[in-house]
Amino acid sequence: MRYAYAPRALCSNAAVSGNHMAIKATVFKANLQIADMERHYYQDHTLTLAQHPSETEERLMVRLLAFALHAHEYLEFGQGMTDEDAADLWQKDLTGAIELWIDVGIPDEKLIRKACGRARQVLVYSYGGRVADMWFAQNRAQFERQKNLTIINLPPESTRDLPKLVQRTMNLQCTIQDGQVWLSDGEHSLEVERIKLR
Repeated sequence: MRYAYAPRALCSNAAVSGNHMAIKATVFKANLQIADMERHYYQDHTLTLAQHPSETEERLMVRLLAFALHAHEYLEFGQGMTDEDAADLWQKDLTGAIELWIDVGIPDEKLIRKACGRARQVLVYSYGGRVADMWFAQNRAQFERQKNLTIINLPPESTRDLPKLVQRTMNLQCTIQDGQVWLSDGEHSLEVERIKLR
């Protein structure tokens, strides 16, 4: 099982037609300008994101935010939503070794442990308020054993407005400075707080 829980904050119920045909992913394009004063990283990225039918717009935007926070020429989106052997985002070196594994939401603890055995560094961006807090509390002892694991929580007030930025083609700016993260589309400007849990 990919996720320990499936709260409304993380998943939506996709309607399935009577003949059970597979529902296709929705494709989004994002032109993302990143100004990261903390890493001295200033680049524009043209991204394609596939939204799984059971994925909310909030989760889609958390994935995009995670890309902005760790942008690198080798960082790419994975099939983490549907494949237990893939991350939501990952960065591999030229030999194919996984340098960075990123999941968003509240993945199953066993899958996090497996990722920690495969990647040099594993990062989880949890969100969802009380459900995410329960998930962390219940798995804290197991998480403490993973030396290459970092868990960052995004409070509900930081993620609930992210869907306002969603369009099929998005033009976004992400500014990272002095611990603060701002995501803007020119009309809306949202601050995202990060709380490091581990």
